[in-house]
Amino acid sequence: MEYKMYSEVLEQPDSIRKTFEMELENMEKIASKLAKVNKIYLIGCGSSLSTVYSAKDALEMVVDLNIDVITGYEFYYNKKLNNENSVAIFTSQSGETADTLAALRRANELDILTIVISNEKDSSMMKEAKYPIATHCGREEAILGTKTYVTQLSALYYILFSASDYEKKEELLKELKNIPDLMEKIIEDCEEENKKLAYEFKDDDIFYCLGSGPNYGLAYKLAMTMFMEGALKHACPLYSSEFRHGLIERAEKDVPLIFLDSDYPSDEITKKVIEFSKNLDSKILVYKLQDYADINPLLSPFILVIPLEWFIYYLAHFNGEDPGSTRHIGKVRY
Repeated sequence: MEYKMYSEVLEQPDSIRKTFEMELENMEKIASKLAKVNKIYLIGCGSSLSTVYSAKDALEMVVDLNIDVITGYEFYYNKKLNNENSVAIFTSQSGETADTLAALRRANELDILTIVISNEKDSSMMKEAKYPIATHCGREEAILGTKTYVTQLSALYYILFSASDYEKKEELLKELKNIPDLMEKIIEDCEEENKKLAYEFKDDDIFYCLGSGPNYGLAYKLAMTMFMEGALKHACPLYSSEFRHGLIERAEKDVPLIFLDSDYPSDEITKKVIEFSKNLDSKILVYKLQDYADINPLLSPFILVIPLEWFIYYLAHFNGEDPGSTRHIGKVRY
């Protein structure tokens, strides 16, 4: 049986291509504004929060920028917001996420420069932002956020790295524009392998997802939206370095641990945790960037998300679930 998520996984490369084709001039204009600010707030919820985590960690590995990641209502209620030469970038697939929309309105009240990245050009957030960026995916129906995730992340990376003084930014931006070609091959090549892995893990009910640097954002998405919303499995995201605080006492034989490894300097700890977990006979899955692409490791989330999407898709399928459906999301507003 084929669910809607299947076709949306396949649509990811073209969604990025269309977004760059339609929004490049706009993003370059916005990047020029960003280059002059002293403080950057990145705001999102759910899958969108994972993109801002990845963007923040990627930038902070190579440049000195003043960046904070805050969820929607935490931004709204924050009494220490700096409105002097600052910018707030809001991410939301729908452009109607209640807490993110409230935060946007608060930023506008404070006269903070506001940028919105959304897939719905007629949404409230796109209309109310000073600078809107549309992602061009077409309607996304599956809850997981596949094509909206990669295009949103693309836009974030493009405007933030363009505005930075990262010495290799021109090379990175060129690779970013070529990501769709890489994606197409990986989407085709890794489906069957991850289908088999999903069958192997179908009876497990709790998963721990670990990564460092920009891969923590992906680990967050994997646990919070892909496992829990898509496959209806319990999951917890962690920075790899936090393994020895808490999880080390629960990692034991047959506990599934998923590691994202891109050979960052901080992945020295990831590798140590992997070896420790092997000695415990834990059930380990390691997704290594180098197994899929020869690319700047800062772009790792764009690559590693693909095999993870196939794993989650088939994990849900083997448990009789549609990975794109929901039970409660969309019914609760507060």
